[in-house]
Amino acid sequence: MPQRYVPPFIIYEDDLILVINKPAGLLVVSRGNMREKTAYSILEAYLKNKRRRPAVLHRLDKDTSGVLLFAKNEKTKKYFMDNWNRVVTERLYEALVEGALTGNSGTIDAPLGEDRNSRIIVKADGQRAVTRWKLLGVEHVQSQVLSRVEASLETGRRNQIRVHFAHIGHPVSGDAKYGKGSAKNGLRLHAKTIAFVHPISRKTMSFSAETPW
Repeated sequence: MPQRYVPPFIIYEDDLILVINKPAGLLVVSRGNMREKTAYSILEAYLKNKRRRPAVLHRLDKDTSGVLLFAKNEKTKKYFMDNWNRVVTERLYEALVEGALTGNSGTIDAPLGEDRNSRIIVKADGQRAVTRWKLLGVEHVQSQVLSRVEASLETGRRNQIRVHFAHIGHPVSGDAKYGKGSAKNGLRLHAKTIAFVHPISRKTMSFSAETPW
């Protein structure tokens, strides 16, 4: 009997959850009625013979790489969705941002909302958004000075890291949407680590994916 294909980006799998390392350039789910390969469609095909369907628990932008958690049934999805801030204990990102940051660490506390074009911006009446960062080093790439940072999310708003660093004058390298640079070398943002309390064992599990740049 032929061995069934297992997607190479799966980091961990049990009866309830899947953890993957999503490559940059792959959507999590399709946009509208567009039929294209996504992380969801790949996992859906993989789980078909197991009579399971993946359930999206959180998302990463198309050009952001890194760890992503899926549930394998609705009960598990509900466990995470109803208790997300309690059971997801850590989410760490790594990024290269433009310029040399001042200080070794900091907190960006700036509310986020949408403008009339549905673009995320810092907005006084927006939802509270907090990003904490730690400087890992300063790098010189060609003629550009870049700061390598580790960022943790106290809140999980859409495009939060990208908008927050652009707001303080240090946009993520390669961010053509919120920065002024070109995206030809790719967005330098990676979801490095996620930790959570497992719905059955109640033990804290942590998974990481190495930054690809």
